[in-house]
Amino acid sequence: MINNPDTHTDVFIAGGGPAGVCAAYTAAKNGANVIIAEQLGDLGGMSTSGLMSHWTGDCGSVLYHEILRRSAELNGGKYHGKITNTIDPENLKYLYLKMLDEVGVKIMLYTFVEDVIISGDNILGASVINKSGRTKIYAKTVIDATGDGDLAAMSGVEFILGRENDGKMQPATIMFKVGGVDYERAVFPAMFEDTVYTEKGELQALAREKLPYPAGHVLLYPTTLPGIVTCNMTNCIDIDGTKAEDLTRATFVCRSQMKKIVEYLREYAPGYEKCFIVSSASFIGIRETRHFKGEYTITAQDILEAREFEDAVVKDACFNFDVHNITGAGIDKTGVQKEFKQEKGYTIPYRCLLPKGKENLLLCGRNISGTHMAHSNYRAMPICAGIGEAAGAAAAIAAKNNVSVRNVSADEIRALIF
Repeated sequence: MINNPDTHTDVFIAGGGPAGVCAAYTAAKNGANVIIAEQLGDLGGMSTSGLMSHWTGDCGSVLYHEILRRSAELNGGKYHGKITNTIDPENLKYLYLKMLDEVGVKIMLYTFVEDVIISGDNILGASVINKSGRTKIYAKTVIDATGDGDLAAMSGVEFILGRENDGKMQPATIMFKVGGVDYERAVFPAMFEDTVYTEKGELQALAREKLPYPAGHVLLYPTTLPGIVTCNMTNCIDIDGTKAEDLTRATFVCRSQMKKIVEYLREYAPGYEKCFIVSSASFIGIRETRHFKGEYTITAQDILEAREFEDAVVKDACFNFDVHNITGAGIDKTGVQKEFKQEKGYTIPYRCLLPKGKENLLLCGRNISGTHMAHSNYRAMPICAGIGEAAGAAAAIAAKNNVSVRNVSADEIRALIF
């Protein structure tokens, strides 16, 4: 194995999904030297390689809304005549690279975090590995935006897996797109609680009857391309996304369902009579794994009360309790989508990004400190983007003032991003 010379930077970010990209952009824009490492060949995670259909939920993040605007500009200024939350993954892949290049971020694609560099409770950096060999990256601040919190787990940060009472986690999905859809007649049930009645019956009920378990729901979303629809319908339960063997099994299960789903759509969904698969995600979508213990753990009650935290660094976060059925298809009995009543939005405190007992490390994205139910809300990509923006701002301030991120105040962070 080739060991490359050690590298030093202000900020090292593990993971290049929306949270990691926003952290990298914000830190670099505010003067920090930044390196970001991503295991895939593109930035964006679920928003690009995962073929996510749209930015679901919302957040009062300036950077998130800049991404929406710039995405629209790449598509001739129009997404169905307006700026929307619909994702064009090919445009977004380029946009992320362009934005990080504009502010001077060093991007390392096809790169895995191999291990953490730690002295006592001080996180000093990480060892990464790729085709060029192994590189030790030393940083003033390390940001874990891996989704699963791989780097935080290596650092010994305390966590629980999944649901507090039994450790069960939300199911895994491979998104895919079908072409040949007649948009004039097509139906687009966007939530588990959406019902569509046809001459042959109600689509959700028919799916539970006709599709192979644990598939059995219908979620269909329009795209920016004519005749193309994104399907969020494959489903694999009892998966631990922190285990390679489970990821492999889930990939097989989800891909085995795709043909049956297309056959179902042709037979029962209006407008889909001639549909066919045109593409599928290059990696599986994992909704939930580790919940880390931070200086504060955000709860479902905090969200329902729209609690205003004194150290808020994310504002106007809006979504629902999107708990996919842990034992089968559809929404879990604990989930609430259409009937979710809290429309004001909520805040996320800086303390949720600070892991207990470790220095120079920030949690970022769906791996922040929160309960299973709270996580089902803040895991939405716009909110993760807002968390990333806050983490990047904190890291830039820490580098500029030569202090630990634990000594950065929420007021300082808000001054940069609110």
